[in-house]
Formats: sequence, C-alpha cells, structure tokens
Amino acid sequence: MIGEKTVTAIILVAGNSTRFGTGKNKNFELVNGKTVLSYSLDEFNKNQYVDNILIAMRKEDKEQVQKIIDLGKKDKDIQLIIGGNSRKQSVYNCIQKTNSDIVIIHDGARPAIKQQYINECIENMKDYKGVTIGVPSKDTIKITDDNNIVINTTQRSNTWIIQTPQCFDRKILAELHQKYQNEDVTDDCMLLEKEGYAVKIIKGGYTNLKITTYEDIDIMKSFFPKGTDPFAKGSVPNEKCYVN
Repeated sequence: MIGEKTVTAIILVAGNSTRFGTGKNKNFELVNGKTVLSYSLDEFNKNQYVDNILIAMRKEDKEQVQKIIDLGKKDKDIQLIIGGNSRKQSVYNCIQKTNSDIVIIHDGARPAIKQQYINECIENMKDYKGVTIGVPSKDTIKITDDNNIVINTTQRSNTWIIQTPQCFDRKILAELHQKYQNEDVTDDCMLLEKEGYAVKIIKGGYTNLKITTYEDIDIMKSFFPKGTDPFAKGSVPNEKCYVN
C-alpha cells in the first residue's frame, strides 16, 4: 500500500513463446538454477508497496506455475488468472479480478527487474495516471511505411525503448480497455495516450531485457549469480518443469 492506495502486481506469462523456438514457455526455463518467472515473482513478493499478485497464464500451464509458486517464498496472496489470446486480453482479465487502486504490470520474461523499478513506478503514481520504465535509445530509429520506405526519423535524444513494469490507475485502465476493446495495442500506455493522459517514463536499465529467443537465456545468465543446486528452493528442474 502506498499512502491509502492499494497495489496489485500483474505478471504476464500467458504468451505462446513462438519466437523462443523450443515449443515450451520461456518463463519456465532455468537461468542459473532458477526459473525466469521466479525472478520477477520474488521481486514483487518482497516489495514494500505491493499488496497482492496476479499471474496471467495459459490454462495448460497452471500446474507448472503453481509448482514455481509452491517452491518459492510466499509473503503475499498470489492468484492465478487464465490469460487471453493477446497481451491486452490477459491484462484485462487480471484487472477485472482486483479492486486495487493501482496495478503494476510486468512481463514475466523480464527477470532482471529491480526493486528500484517497482518502487519508482509506484511512487510516481502520486502525480500521474500512468508510469512506465524505459531506457533512452542508443540507436537512430526510423519510421517506415508498409514497404519499408523511410518516412521519418525520430530525434534520438527524445526516443525511448519502453520496458516493464508499467503502473496505472486501475479504474482508468479498466475503462479504457473497455472503450478500446477492439483496437490492437502493444502496451497499456497506448490506451492512456489515446485519451491524452500524461504517461511518465522512468529511466530503467539496459539489463532489463525481455527474453525473446533462446539465445537471450545465455545473456541473462551473466546477470545473475550461478546457482549451485538446481533443486534449490525457488527453482524447478528443467526435466520436471513441464507436464505433457
């Protein structure tokens, strides 16, 4: 709770992991003896502001997710929510299951999340209805048409790569999800932008990567201390992580 406002964390793991290339959910892969999901779950579980946690997942992954929860430390109420066919639908399913004043949404496939990111997102909700973590772009970004012809170049000093977590006024976000339910958006900030709300970007870190391909697992291993026991509390061995 921040002040008199309650906070629900939403962790998204309901994607198909198509680009990951293994046919398995990337959130259940091991990074130095600990599952990708466990890293994010642990950070939200110990955060001072977060009151409870919702995990959006596929129905067929319920057993695996519950196994990860049971092996870890649980200080907060954790609820499993069946996700939708899109990220947007998964978020909507979750915000319908909480009455908290604030929701903080995170991609489970970003295991390098830090307490600093969570805290700064939530603390800035005193002044904004939407806050997101991001990093300044190191590269020049060009906008093209459908034929890959350049039509514009962004000013690099004002161009950001958006990450998660992202924080929102739950009531406003729920209303905008209903209003724009037939429109495709890649993150929830876009919904607030459509209505003219100011969305604040908090500078995060370049290590806060989203695991997309299997090669990203090797990159992540360099960010975390190597575990000595793959059966340690909070980890799920690869061979037992999946249920056919």
